[in-house]
Amino acid sequence: MTDARAGRPQDLTQQLTRAERLLSRRLTAILHAEGHSLDAWRVISLLSDGAGHHMTEIAEHAFLPPATLTKLVDHLVEDNLVYRRGDEIDRRRVRAHLTPRGRRLHQRVSQQIDASTATLAIAAGERELLQELLTRLLDALDDPAAPAHQQRRQRLGTV
Repeated sequence: MTDARAGRPQDLTQQLTRAERLLSRRLTAILHAEGHSLDAWRVISLLSDGAGHHMTEIAEHAFLPPATLTKLVDHLVEDNLVYRRGDEIDRRRVRAHLTPRGRRLHQRVSQQIDASTATLAIAAGERELLQELLTRLLDALDDPAAPAHQQRRQRLGTV
C-alpha cells in the first residue's frame, strides 16, 4: 500500500503503530471524560469476562510492569471498581474481579467506544476480517519458534 500523501510505500510497522496511536487517542478522550486512563481500561476490559484474573496475567494484558499494575489496581479497588480475592486453588495467589460498579462502568464505556468506532468507515465484514488478520499476526509474532521454523522451511524449500 502506498501513502498517497508522501507517494511512497507504507511500512507495516508504521501503519500498525499509527493506527494504534490514533485509536488510543480516541479511547483516551472517552476514558478521560469518565475519569479513567487507557491502562485502567485495559484492566477493566480484561476483568469484564467475569472469570477473575491473576495479577501476572493482568500485567501482561495491560502492558504494565507488576509494580505499576499493583498501584493501578489499588486505585481501582479504592474507587470500588475492582476487588481482590484469594485464588481457590493456589492460596498464595490473588485474583482480581470487577465489582458491580466496575461492570456498569465497563458497559457504559464499551457502548461509548462502540459508538465512536462505528463511525469508522469499516464495514462489518471488513471489521471481522481485520480482527481475524490481526489475530493471526499476533499469534505468529507471539510464537517464539516461528522465525526459526520459517527459516528451516525456507532452507528446505517448503515455503
